[in-house]
Amino acid sequence: MTDILLIEDDERLGALVAHYLGKHGYRVAVEADGARAVQAILERAPALVLLDISLPGQDGFEICRAVRARYAGIICMLTARTDDIDQVLGLELGADDYIGKPIEPRVLLARLRAHLRRDNATRQGGNLLCFGQLRIDRGTREATLHTRRIELTTAEFDLLVLLADRAGHILSRDDLLQSLRGINFDGLDRSIDARISRLRRKLGDLAEEPERIKTVRGKGYLFNRAAWE
Repeated sequence: MTDILLIEDDERLGALVAHYLGKHGYRVAVEADGARAVQAILERAPALVLLDISLPGQDGFEICRAVRARYAGIICMLTARTDDIDQVLGLELGADDYIGKPIEPRVLLARLRAHLRRDNATRQGGNLLCFGQLRIDRGTREATLHTRRIELTTAEFDLLVLLADRAGHILSRDDLLQSLRGINFDGLDRSIDARISRLRRKLGDLAEEPERIKTVRGKGYLFNRAAWE
């Protein structure tokens, strides 16, 4: 049974979400105190964390920042704070998704299933992708550059695999959002841009006009195989 940790101080909402996900085969633990959340995540090591932002003791942004380098699972922020600044900050801190409240239970379930399905498929793939000194192991979910391990969040690793799998092909924001989050690009969502920016930084693609992951104006992004040789 897949473990989910819900960090939510609204007792009624926490109970409703836990009950609904439990009916669909997930084992859900609820933590209401932000001050205890980091310890709960690291000790339980659930497959997925559903994380509210406005919490007593420590807010969701601080929790995400504290655990991201030590927790390899999925972090989905579930919050009523839906302005662009908060969304970008959450994703920049390493959240894999940013889900606004209120949300229909079946839509929430579908989003979580999609994240878990992609995570499981990537772990079982066992394929090694090599581009010069860059090695991407989908089995262990690790990427190395010049033999040094790159610290990637779940979302960053999934994005890297998606781009590398289609090396030489342009992938639009809509393509990437559909594959990674199961939603259409609305013309405003900048979560993919934020992840691309973080990924470039970690891959050393720091030129004014990046070459390893190229921006194709008006079309999308392209993983440039030749730039790794």
